[in-house]
Amino acid sequence: AGRDRTIRGPLDPARLMSGINIHPVTTAADLAAVVELCWAYRDFLYNFAPTERRIVETFYPHDKYSALMDRLAEEHARPRGIILLAERDGIPLGCGMSHALSDTESEIKRVFVTDAARGTGAGRAICQRLIDQAREDGFEKVYLDTSIAFAPARALYTSLGFIERGAYQPMPEFTRDAICFYELPLTDIPASAGSA
Repeated sequence: AGRDRTIRGPLDPARLMSGINIHPVTTAADLAAVVELCWAYRDFLYNFAPTERRIVETFYPHDKYSALMDRLAEEHARPRGIILLAERDGIPLGCGMSHALSDTESEIKRVFVTDAARGTGAGRAICQRLIDQAREDGFEKVYLDTSIAFAPARALYTSLGFIERGAYQPMPEFTRDAICFYELPLTDIPASAGSA
């Protein structure tokens, strides 16, 4: 069985985003921290439950994921993508990234926060920064996907305005009952105020 990631009880307002800095990756040290977080994300997925393990084995077998990590900066390079790192006191707490699917469509990938950042609003802030960057870069729509089992992530994406939809790229049949796909039109939604 998977780990329950539901936040119980009220969030401590003093903990929300307290001292967390979210910034674009611009140095080799930042990129190394993100790669380490991406491996932690893969491990989290792999160990969550059998369905997520199958997703990892299908899309991110070790050699393929290692190759992706080697070219992560190129896959998400400016000006059509970005990699964000969330830190507190120099300690990496989370990441997220985007890349172009077409001239008008962007995809958000690998949004992940460590246990230390869960419940702080860091995941929401990373997503909002990625959405705002996609809008600034002239994209008209943003896509993302997540496991059906990740109810908190699904609730977050819905609260950010994402709409559930079918797969936006070819996917194996088993993913129909395992992955939720989302889209967010950017043309009718104003940029967030003070989302930095």
